[in-house]
Amino acid sequence: MRIAGIIVAGGRGTRLGGSPKQWRVIAGRSVASHAMMALDRVGADPLILVHHADDIAFAENVHPRARLVVGGATRAESVRAGLEALAADPPDAVLIHDAARPCLTREVAERVVQALAGHEGAAPALPVTDALWRGVTEVEGAQPREGLWRAQTPQGFRFGPILAAHRSSPGGAADDVEVARMAGLSVAIVRGDEDNLKVTHRGDLARASRILEGRMDIRTGHGYDVHAFGPGDHVSICGVKIPHSQGVVAHSDGDVGLHALTDAILGALAAGDIGHHFPPSDPRWRGADSVLFLDHAKRLADEAGLRVSHVDVTLVCEAPRIGPHAGAMKDVIGRTLGLGPERVSIKATTSERLGFTGRSEGMAALATATLVSE
Repeated sequence: MRIAGIIVAGGRGTRLGGSPKQWRVIAGRSVASHAMMALDRVGADPLILVHHADDIAFAENVHPRARLVVGGATRAESVRAGLEALAADPPDAVLIHDAARPCLTREVAERVVQALAGHEGAAPALPVTDALWRGVTEVEGAQPREGLWRAQTPQGFRFGPILAAHRSSPGGAADDVEVARMAGLSVAIVRGDEDNLKVTHRGDLARASRILEGRMDIRTGHGYDVHAFGPGDHVSICGVKIPHSQGVVAHSDGDVGLHALTDAILGALAAGDIGHHFPPSDPRWRGADSVLFLDHAKRLADEAGLRVSHVDVTLVCEAPRIGPHAGAMKDVIGRTLGLGPERVSIKATTSERLGFTGRSEGMAALATATLVSE
C-alpha cells in the first residue's frame, strides 16, 4: 500500500504567544519538523507540508523531501489543499497529521496504517478515564464517560474516499474523522499514546521537549588517520586538492581528514573501521576519491535512523597551510553529510616540530562525529 503524508501547519497558534507554535524549536528541530519526521519513519511518500502563506521561510526548512502547499483559512481548507496536491498521482492511502503533535511514535502511526487494511479510515485515540462535569464556574452536572475518546492524529484514510468526502463537505467539521463520517465512511479506533500531545499552551513545549530528548539516541565516534609524504605535487585534504611539494603514500587518494572523519562516523555506528568496508587489498579503491568513503558512512547512518549532527576535524601538519582552504573543506564535508557550515569544524595545528609530523615526514588527522536519532 502506497501511503502519503500530509502535515497540517497553517495555524497561527495564538494561545501560545509569539511565533506560531509549529515553528518553535525543541530538541534540535522545529515542532513541525518532528511531526513530519514521524511520518517519514513509517515510509510516507510523498510528504506534503501545508503552511500559511506568510510562513514560507519556516516551511522550507522542515524536511528535505517536503512538498510545500499553501493552506486555506480553516483547517479543513488546508487539508483539502494537501489532498488536491496529491490528486494527480493518487496514493492508496494518506495519513493526515497535525504539525503541533511532534511526539508521534512510529508504533502509533503503524497501528493506523495497519487498520486501513480493513477500514476506510482509522485514527488513534485514548479512552476518557477522568470524571466529566458540566458547568461554567460551578459543577452543574455529570457527564457519563463510557464510550468517550480523546482524538489524536494522524488520521488515516483510503485516499479516494477521503478526497471525495472533503470535496463534498459543507465545512465546520472538527477534524477529518468528522468529515469522513459525514460522508458515510467507517473509521476504526486504534490505541493512541499519552505522549502524542498537541502543543497548545506554553507548558506543552517544555513537556514535548522532555519527551523527545528522552527518546533521542545520541552517539559520538572518534577517528584517527596518518599518511606519510611521498612523490607527488599535491595532497588531498578533506576533499580539497592542495598544491604541495610532495604527495602522500596511500592506496586511495590518501585524504587523512576524510579517512579520520569516516572512521569517526563508523565508530559512532559501531560498524568497524574504514579498512573493513574498503580493504586496501581491493584494487577497486586504488586512487579512489575519499568522498566516496564518507558518503558510504553517511548512508549507513541513514539506514540506522541516525543523522550526523556535527563533525570536528583537526589536521596535524607543518605544511601545507590549511587556513586558506578550510572554507572549501567545510563545503565538501557539508554537502556530503547534509550539514550547514555551523556544524562542520575544521582546525589545524602543528606538532611544534616534534615527531614525524614535526619532521614533515607525513600528516595526521583526528575527527569526532556526533550522531543523533531522527
